[in-house]
Amino acid sequence: MIRPIALLCCFAMPLCAQDLTGVPDDLGAQVVVLGEVHDNPLHHLGQAEMIRRLDPRAVVFEMLTPAQAKQVNADPRTDLDGLGARIGWATSGWPEYAIYQPVFEALGIRPVIGAAAPKDTVRQAFSGGASAVMAPDGDRFGLADALPADQLEQRKKMQFDAHCEAMPLDMMGGMVEAQRYRDAAFAQAVLAALETYGAPIVLIAGNGHARTDWGVPAMIALAAPEVSVKAIGFVEAPTETPFDITVVTDPAERDDPCARFNK
Repeated sequence: MIRPIALLCCFAMPLCAQDLTGVPDDLGAQVVVLGEVHDNPLHHLGQAEMIRRLDPRAVVFEMLTPAQAKQVNADPRTDLDGLGARIGWATSGWPEYAIYQPVFEALGIRPVIGAAAPKDTVRQAFSGGASAVMAPDGDRFGLADALPADQLEQRKKMQFDAHCEAMPLDMMGGMVEAQRYRDAAFAQAVLAALETYGAPIVLIAGNGHARTDWGVPAMIALAAPEVSVKAIGFVEAPTETPFDITVVTDPAERDDPCARFNK
């Protein structure tokens, strides 16, 4: 069973550019997860400011593959405008590099870890379950345990909505397993970074992975309960999604992502 984590605090505040007044400089945690809505530039400005404040030993990225992280670590980082092109960001499927560049600017020369899961492995988790893909390490992250029925149904509905109701609802169980696998893979990468570099470690990931009830913080709590973790969710509206700290920003300007399915 996934054990819920008690919230340290939960408060919301407006974010303007890099203004995080009210967020403590020292969260007293060995690991800090910085969530995001991927295409919101304000969230990346906020993440950059928190990296400067926290001064982490290393930063783990959901967006980077291990090969890309190796390229970043070998790069002199004197021309960050061109870093995205050098690591092939444009073909990665993430929003444009320019809105993530402030995060890379805040890194300085800190080492980065790429935790992006291989697409083939994610597909295997979708079809065969997260536990089988991560065996034998999956047990320590709770992947061998079936989700409570109510949580499973909630997560299937969330995946259904996130995919614009364009995929059959009965396929969403596989999407939940893929998400559980990625949460566990990110948690595994964070714990390895903590062992290698020491605390604190920062993880940059989407809000779905940053939530404290069943995301990466919960996975770390299962695998290494002695490790202290705090999560900041950068969101676009007040939310009941649990984070230790919730920062509300203006929404990004974007087209309706589901419009193409409604034609």
